[in-house]
Amino acid sequence: MRLSEVTWTDARDADVDVAFLPVGSTEQHGPHAPLGTDTMNAVAVADAGADAYETGEPIEEADESGEGAAANRGEVAVAPPIPVGVAEEHRAFDGTMWVSPETFRAYVRESAESLVAHGVDRVVFVNGHGGNVEALAEVARRFSRDPDHGGYGVAFTWFEAVGDHASDMGHAGPLETALLRATNPELVREERVDEAGAGAADRWGEWVSGVNLAHDSDEFTDNGVVGDPRDGDAERGEILLDRASTGLAELAAAVVDRSAEREGPE
Repeated sequence: MRLSEVTWTDARDADVDVAFLPVGSTEQHGPHAPLGTDTMNAVAVADAGADAYETGEPIEEADESGEGAAANRGEVAVAPPIPVGVAEEHRAFDGTMWVSPETFRAYVRESAESLVAHGVDRVVFVNGHGGNVEALAEVARRFSRDPDHGGYGVAFTWFEAVGDHASDMGHAGPLETALLRATNPELVREERVDEAGAGAADRWGEWVSGVNLAHDSDEFTDNGVVGDPRDGDAERGEILLDRASTGLAELAAAVVDRSAEREGPE
């Protein structure tokens, strides 16, 4: 259930287990991929993860005796995406937008708190941008510890949940391009992919003694690309989507089961 596409009465009457809050960025992704790549990929994984969760095995809830009992799954409420994140490292490239980590954390946390006000107190932040990872971890902790409500949240980054493919993650490289080709192929500028690959950097950053000396991406990549997007076809993108959405569904089930165990029988 996409919240932006239902009415308030639909939302009121829905049996929601958990909400997915997609979080992305509006930033350069080389000459071949759109500025909204991170947001679109987060939304694609959130939608597929919601489908996987809702059609999965029954969840375990505590019955009146306190023992486990199978229960049918409810729905996932997929919230509208947050499209601007912590992305100042791409400031040298036109079109990039960013906010401070402080503003980002407050906005994301308060967005999740608005869901709790309507009884949706379990939230998974579905992330598509590496620059958001650190801030989202803090958001999830503070949201879950807040004494003013009973909400619980965790952060999930899709490209960390794709198994051995994760080692190929760069920027606008094979993984992000592959997922776009599988989910939004019309937005990939295919005529520029060779150029993007030829001018790409081999790795993110400039490292000495385990420390990245480069604060901004233009210090190590002229065209904004890290990794070869030519290695990311639509078939690989389908595999990535399947792995990421399966991992998200498993995480959501664990969040729901964990909350049910902590709450116990009524």
